[in-house]
Amino acid sequence: MLPFPWPVTSRLSASLPQMYSSDSNSLSNEPSVVADQHKWTIYHSKVNLPAALNDPRLAKRESDFFTKTWGQDFVEVDVLPSPYLPPINKEHFSSYVQQTSLREKNHERWKSICPTKDDYNRTAFSHGSKSRADLDQVPKIFMKPDFALDDSLTFNAVLPWSHFSSAGGKGSRDAASAKLLQEKLSHYLDIVEVNIAHQISLRSEAFFHAMTSQHELQDYLRKTSQAVKMLRDKISQIDRVMCEGSLRILRQALTRNNCIKVYNKLKLMATVHQTQPTVQLLLSTSEYVGALDLIATTQEVLQQELQGIHSFRHLGSQLCELEKLIDKMIIAEFTSYARTDLNRSLEEECQVIEEERLVSLVFGLLKQRKLDFFEIYADEMMATAKNIIKQCVVSTVSQIDEIDAELVTKLADQMRMMNFSQWFNLLQNIFSKFTVFLQRVKATINVIRSVVLMVLDKNQRIRELEVMAAQKGLARESKVDNDLAYLTHEGLFISDSFSEGEHPPAATNTNFQRNASPSSSEPSGSDSVSDPECTTDSSSSKDHTLPSVTPGGVEIIMTEDIKLTDLELGKIANNIQELLYNASDICHDRCVKFLLARAKDSFLERLNSSEFVSLSRSVEMFVQDTEKICGRKSMSLRGALQSQANKFVNRFHDERKTKLSLLLDNERWKQADVPAEFQDLVDSITDGKIILPERKSGCVEERKPSDFLTVDGQKYAVVGTVLILIRIILEYCSCVDDIPSITTDMLTRLSELLKYFNSRSCQLVLGAGALQVVGLKTITTKNLALSSRCLQLIVHYIPVIRAHFEARMQPKQYSMLRQFDHITKDYNDHIAEISAKLVSIMDSLFEKLLSKYEVKAPVPSMCFRNICKQMAKMHEAIYDLLPEEQTQGLFLRINTSCRRHLKSQLSLLNVINDGGPQHGMVAADIAFYTGNVQALKGLKDLDLNMGEIWEQKR
Repeated sequence: MLPFPWPVTSRLSASLPQMYSSDSNSLSNEPSVVADQHKWTIYHSKVNLPAALNDPRLAKRESDFFTKTWGQDFVEVDVLPSPYLPPINKEHFSSYVQQTSLREKNHERWKSICPTKDDYNRTAFSHGSKSRADLDQVPKIFMKPDFALDDSLTFNAVLPWSHFSSAGGKGSRDAASAKLLQEKLSHYLDIVEVNIAHQISLRSEAFFHAMTSQHELQDYLRKTSQAVKMLRDKISQIDRVMCEGSLRILRQALTRNNCIKVYNKLKLMATVHQTQPTVQLLLSTSEYVGALDLIATTQEVLQQELQGIHSFRHLGSQLCELEKLIDKMIIAEFTSYARTDLNRSLEEECQVIEEERLVSLVFGLLKQRKLDFFEIYADEMMATAKNIIKQCVVSTVSQIDEIDAELVTKLADQMRMMNFSQWFNLLQNIFSKFTVFLQRVKATINVIRSVVLMVLDKNQRIRELEVMAAQKGLARESKVDNDLAYLTHEGLFISDSFSEGEHPPAATNTNFQRNASPSSSEPSGSDSVSDPECTTDSSSSKDHTLPSVTPGGVEIIMTEDIKLTDLELGKIANNIQELLYNASDICHDRCVKFLLARAKDSFLERLNSSEFVSLSRSVEMFVQDTEKICGRKSMSLRGALQSQANKFVNRFHDERKTKLSLLLDNERWKQADVPAEFQDLVDSITDGKIILPERKSGCVEERKPSDFLTVDGQKYAVVGTVLILIRIILEYCSCVDDIPSITTDMLTRLSELLKYFNSRSCQLVLGAGALQVVGLKTITTKNLALSSRCLQLIVHYIPVIRAHFEARMQPKQYSMLRQFDHITKDYNDHIAEISAKLVSIMDSLFEKLLSKYEVKAPVPSMCFRNICKQMAKMHEAIYDLLPEEQTQGLFLRINTSCRRHLKSQLSLLNVINDGGPQHGMVAADIAFYTGNVQALKGLKDLDLNMGEIWEQKR
């Protein structure tokens, strides 16, 4: 371990003479650079070199410790060679070798003259061995480094008192021992002095050389001391003239700034101390947002600038409790506002009342993260909707004298005692109230949603401003770096560049001067803050004030710090918009319950068509109004109306089917007169559009009924049941116009009704069911023809009915229109069966008459006379009922049947086309038959083609 060297001052004081020591004392009173300037010296070090070398934390002792940094975290790195030092070779020492060559020659010459080192060592060794032998005589205890006579053991070993007697007297033996001990110690001393003198003699040359150089060293130290004194005098003068005043100014400026900071801090503490009274004052005026903002600012100041102040140690917790109280107050205030706004008179305007108050409450709720406030509004909406219906029912019941509120206490029972007109007026009143209610809710929700969207827009704009500021900051730093690089490259000073180049902006420069050295004209006790550190983080310079305007025209300066994410704000906006949809659903649900309460006694099912149509139109109008207000369809009311409509359709269809069944059961299948109203009903169906004509008052002149129903220029002979059926069909179609939601149900029911008429008429006429049901004696050809013509009238209107339903159905429902195709086919098959029945009647008659036909006089024969008579009856029965072309077709088929039977009978009679008497008689009968048939009305040009009955001549 290397010993720490002596201090320089101690060595100097030991070597200087006494005269210099007095001067040193005088110098100690002079100004000391070290003491005055408080600079660090080696004497301020807390760790000496032995402590550094014996650091126990170092795991491994490094040999070259002067090149390392102390500590365990030191990482050894390779030192790169300096690029400024050139490589050194042998040529660089050539001039030095030339200069020292002469000295080297002299050194060699003196080396040959002087004795060698080995000889000197041998001489010294001989003397050393002798002196070492003498030193061995000295006890080892005197050679110990810790030799000290104050140690009792050492003292007893050097002076063995045991050799002396313990008696107080002095004997001859004790005197001899003491004398002998003294001589021994003297001998040891002589040996040591001889060895010391020998060692001094060996180093006498170096000792005398040091003594001679001591005078030179004293002269050098004297000059050094004088130079240090002169330097200290100059430094003292410089410190007194140039530094003390400037330092005093800086110290006073720093003191002034510290005083301003203390003043501002005390001023801030006084402001914070007034927080609670100010908050209470704001709460008394319902300024919840301002109170919350003041609390937040105060808490921020307490945490950042007033942290650790003992007098404010409880203020933070008090503000937290106050903030919780404000949360409850805001929620209660919002609930009170919602209840007041929703329950005010519905005759007032739909504008938002106290919009500023609503905006303030919403801002407070958002600031406090009370994001479920819309649920409170939803509950109030539900309660208000119930109250609206209750008030409407109570108001209506109180105006009806027939209802005794004392006997009938329940509102539902009182409502069921109303007739349709009273109940319908009540329903329309409820609809109008709910429409105003929804408009009011929409206005309020729009204001709330606009506030949320304003906050969201503010966050986005602040984010954009921060991004722009960051980009500008990066650009400014890049520019400064480029300027610094330029200045470094040119070798200029930065201060010179600022003094010679462009100056900073005026505002910044002025602000900097104000902060660095306040103006003398400004009083020291001014309230202005000149140090930027005195400004708080909650100052208005950090807030982004963004003006916004609500839908009601209320301008808002949003300075409140609402820490909500864009996702949370977007979710709140969607929930608020959904709140408007919920308001529509609530109104519809309450109306549904109102309808169901009235429908318990089948009141709605017993409504007639016009009443139910009025109800349906009113409901549909209310639904459309709510869709315009809320922007979304609510299906509950439509569903309830659809359910009632289905019941209405069933009752509507059952009534008309029962009516048709009764008419068919009483129908005698005779041609009926057509009243003028039914002709007008048919005439109203123009261009394929089905419109029920309005019933004319009885004062209009009555018109006589006609024999036929004229449709598109054609005459139809019909029975009374078909006239009623036409009106029923038009009622179905008109009901679809009034209640579009029942189109498919009406189509199904109408199809069922048409099928029922077809099947039932077939049973009664073709199946002869009318004989038992009505009591007809027989089913005549006129009955059959009339039934056919009625079916043809229905077939004529089926395409019109189909087009009417198709125009009111969705494309995906067009498949249901195929039912009309099946009905048309069934009706046409029925008409064909009736025609076949008429032909079969004549066919059986021809078979009966022609089976008895004989070719004999008289001519024409009685058989053909009867045939012509039956043909005339047939013609008379159907001609006025069926159109001419159908009559001709029917008689062609009858003629074919007659021809077939005649041909068969002539074959049995063996009458051939041979021109004989029989042939002539048959030809005369045929001519009589042909003439009579063609003489019938409308059959003049009928080609009977009777020549096919003859067999060819054999």
